[in-house]
Amino acid sequence: MTEPPKKTVTEAGFPFPFGARLYGNGANFTLFSRHAEGVHLLLFDEENNPPARTLKLNPSQNKTGDIWHIRVEDIKENQLYAFKVEGPFLPEAGHRFTPYRLILDPYARAITAKPDFNIEAALAYPPQSAQKDLSLSHEDNTASMPKCILVEERFDWQNDAPPDHLWSETIIYETHVRGLTVHPSSGVSHPGTYAGVTEKIPYLKSLGITAVELMPVQQFLENEIDKMNPLTGETLRNYWGYNPLLYFTPHLKYAARQTEGRQVIEFKTMVRELHKADIEVILDVVLNHTAEGNERGPTLCYRGIENSIFYLLDSNKRYYRNYSGCGNTLNCNHPVVRDFIIDCLRYWVVEMHVDGFRFDLASVLGRDENGAIMKNPPILERIAEDPILRHTKLIAEAWDAAGVYQVGSFPGKRWAEWNGRYRDDVRRFWRGDPGWTGAFASRLCGSADIYQKEGKVPLNSINFITCHDGFTLNDLVSYNQKHNEANGENNRDGSADNFSSNYGHEGETENPDLEKIRIRQIKNMIATLLISRGVPMLLGGDEFRRTQRGNNNAYCQDNEISWYDWRFLEKNREIYRFVQEMVKFRKEHSVLTEEKFYSQNDILWFNYDGNPPDWRYPGKSFGCILSGRETTEEKICLLFNADSVQKHFVIPAENNREQWSLILDTFETAAPNPLRKSGKDRAVVNGHYLLRERSLALLTIFIGNS
Repeated sequence: MTEPPKKTVTEAGFPFPFGARLYGNGANFTLFSRHAEGVHLLLFDEENNPPARTLKLNPSQNKTGDIWHIRVEDIKENQLYAFKVEGPFLPEAGHRFTPYRLILDPYARAITAKPDFNIEAALAYPPQSAQKDLSLSHEDNTASMPKCILVEERFDWQNDAPPDHLWSETIIYETHVRGLTVHPSSGVSHPGTYAGVTEKIPYLKSLGITAVELMPVQQFLENEIDKMNPLTGETLRNYWGYNPLLYFTPHLKYAARQTEGRQVIEFKTMVRELHKADIEVILDVVLNHTAEGNERGPTLCYRGIENSIFYLLDSNKRYYRNYSGCGNTLNCNHPVVRDFIIDCLRYWVVEMHVDGFRFDLASVLGRDENGAIMKNPPILERIAEDPILRHTKLIAEAWDAAGVYQVGSFPGKRWAEWNGRYRDDVRRFWRGDPGWTGAFASRLCGSADIYQKEGKVPLNSINFITCHDGFTLNDLVSYNQKHNEANGENNRDGSADNFSSNYGHEGETENPDLEKIRIRQIKNMIATLLISRGVPMLLGGDEFRRTQRGNNNAYCQDNEISWYDWRFLEKNREIYRFVQEMVKFRKEHSVLTEEKFYSQNDILWFNYDGNPPDWRYPGKSFGCILSGRETTEEKICLLFNADSVQKHFVIPAENNREQWSLILDTFETAAPNPLRKSGKDRAVVNGHYLLRERSLALLTIFIGNS
């Protein structure tokens, strides 16, 4: 005789905490929706099976305010679940509820292994309908969709504590979790995963960096791109990850084991081991839009829960305001969405132990419900002042896709900013463009012209020359033009303003003279980055000349265009050692990292002839002597020559007995040392120095015969 199915025991439950939580011998489930008319909780025994139990929530018992909630007995860890939400389907009024689409929990900690589900199955309308998004499909998509996983938060952190580096001590390494180790040359046991990053910790430690900035690791869609690579015929994928689906969920594909919520454990393990190595973890978060796109996009979560609250809608609420360039924009300053964002950031800090966030297109977070830029946006102030996030590192990409550019004026002194002007001005100077010495000198000193008027300091500036978006450093000195043909857009995508040069040949070359110039220019820019006041950020792989073959928008290239080819490390070990030594030099000389701008007494500027420079003159060379407030026992002399001819520098002296010790000349070869650190390697310079073309020299006061 077949035993009858066990009756499901439920209770009203609690309206918080949000999401799904184990509680006693069961679990509590919650879902926010203001305009929903009915909510169903679906519980699954297997991902591909129909729901084992479907529980309809009674609004008179299972709803408090706008929160639907229910407690279910006999629920254990790794329970699969999702929702169906009923409500008005009135696109022109901003409502897009559908009872036929499986809805994911926006607070889900993990999802099952269907990240490549058919996007078409998630469209709320029949794809062939002439009315498109104004019509509603009645086909149920439950079987084809991923499911949420109720995971237990316990984890052995082994007394983990954040490294808590000061901003003045911070050196950031931007990298991609998959790209770092997925290439066969990486030599790791778990390529392309959080575990792979863990295996590379000794290498990261050897560079001397203090933080890794990880490109998006919150669950994103990879398969929404409908283009092919015209060169290979392969289907293009969203590789970078700026297409978020769930904000509390570590990306499943980066887990070595993609079952039972293992992505959460593996992410935590990576963070714990990085912390043991004294390396902080900064996440690139995309809190400006979601993967649901515009009105013709899929219904996966937010659109089917409360479309009119989560998104900025046009006056005709059928359409979405698009300040992200990705089809929709989160309504970040709505009180409900503000709470959601704060909950998300707190979760990654408290439960996942991350140390900071870089906010993609952060200017979007400063827009009101009509899309206007606010003077003091509530969400930005709340993030900065939140007591749990109070010591978390906050970095803004201070612009958006609709033309707002707030570098230097991003609201709040707590926020550091990606300094796009630093990138452009340093590139122009070293390319040899006339008239950029003044701007370059300002970038070297922490960009006081950008930040000081707002009461900010050099540490508000994240200095970078390359990042994921654009050329790698190798390609910056190897290509005059972008080469994005593999992206399937006829090379129309990606910025055309790269301020790059190939120095005589487009792309790779075996010409030794060209290679010498390129190596020298790479060293010039790395050295500049690491002697500039502010917070330096290195693009991962630049330290061994990683190339994307001229592609400056490799967002869709999950292949060898983007992957780190570790064979280049041995081939270009000279650059790797140079980065190591420049990082050490920065750490050993606090004059380079002080938290204030240089005063007139801290720095002496001079032209190559020893006279004060005329910044209005379109020259390409100059020098300076640094003597910080706390480092008067030593002075540093920097000589820059971006010209195509050599310059004979006269170094101003306070007395005739001053002798300088040469630490670095980028025109020299690497042997025997990238930097002349020992006395026997150092050359004494007595007031004059011949600096060859396209070169940088670094000297310190010689102690011993003065």
